[in-house]
Amino acid sequence: MTLRSAPDRLLSVLAAFDHEHPALSLTDISRRAGLTLTTAHRLVGALTEWGALERDASGVYHVGLRLWEVAALAPRGLALRQIALPYLEDLYEATHENVQLAVRDGSEVVYIEWISGRSAVGVHIRVGARWPLHATGVGLALLAHAGQEAQEEYCAVPLARFTPYTITDPAELRRMLAEVRRTGVAVSSRQVTEDALSVAAPVRGPGGVVVAAVSVVVPRTHAQVPVLVPAVRLAARGISRALGWRPSKEP
Repeated sequence: MTLRSAPDRLLSVLAAFDHEHPALSLTDISRRAGLTLTTAHRLVGALTEWGALERDASGVYHVGLRLWEVAALAPRGLALRQIALPYLEDLYEATHENVQLAVRDGSEVVYIEWISGRSAVGVHIRVGARWPLHATGVGLALLAHAGQEAQEEYCAVPLARFTPYTITDPAELRRMLAEVRRTGVAVSSRQVTEDALSVAAPVRGPGGVVVAAVSVVVPRTHAQVPVLVPAVRLAARGISRALGWRPSKEP
């Protein structure tokens, strides 16, 4: 049996919380973290004292605000969100549809901002949500610029299917990624839900490295892709410039 280090045990307590389990009892934490109740009690006590966890009147634990304060320092998290927000708001005002900002974390896309209207198409997205790269517009935009080695590693594992239209063939995914690099935009239709279409574009940082992607998600039945593409490109370009990117040639 492999002994777990103290940091591993501490992190396992935090990892016990997710979007499906935002509130946990001490027993729940012990079970989900794979720790004895005594060890969980000690670690939860230390995390609560520091502010990483908070305990409500019923004795249930939640993630604490101290973690939010620390997360705000992440350059790919809230800091990026603050820079991008004015451009995301402009994109929303132009479309009145779901607008998203996401970054890549390994083989997944992580959403760090989402703006939605009451009449916008329903999506399975929230801030902090993760999805496989191949199934979303932002994920395709990020994977297309992740480098050949990263793309081949991604294509070497089974691709999850969410609808009959989800890309699960590696050869087809490679062709789509090449098209994304050629056109500068990614169009993902009916891959996560059969009623939605996403148009996404990469966001570049200093030096031109792709650091994020922005997208708009609309109902597929009346999606006007030729109209959405320039709007999404404009938002991505604005965020990129705000991050310090300068194109080699001005249009």
